[in-house]
Amino acid sequence: MDYKAVSIRPFIGAKNFELSRSFYRDLGFEESVLFHNMSLFTTDNIGFYLQDAYVKDWVDNSMLFMEVADLDHSWNEIQALALPAKYAGVRLVPIRKHDWGNEFFLHDPSGILWHFGEFAKNK
Repeated sequence: MDYKAVSIRPFIGAKNFELSRSFYRDLGFEESVLFHNMSLFTTDNIGFYLQDAYVKDWVDNSMLFMEVADLDHSWNEIQALALPAKYAGVRLVPIRKHDWGNEFFLHDPSGILWHFGEFAKNK
């Protein structure tokens, strides 16, 4: 099937909506407030919807993978933000090497797990 897709935007929840909004702005996403209880966060040509909704089982099982062009650069930039010191519950896990490429993890204030990854280049 030829969708001619332009983007895909997952919906994620927040335990504390205002805190999560601040976290994602600090992470470098641009916020567009859509409603009092939902915002669109974007960077480059990607985005996601943050909702003022919290269902523990849903949020605890939410993961997003963001492919980046230069993982080391992204790691250094995010590490410099010192987000774990500013936001309770936020964790940053160092780069792990895999056969498919490399990645590091960032847990947001609600516990949503972000994978930042760079796929191995074919040589």
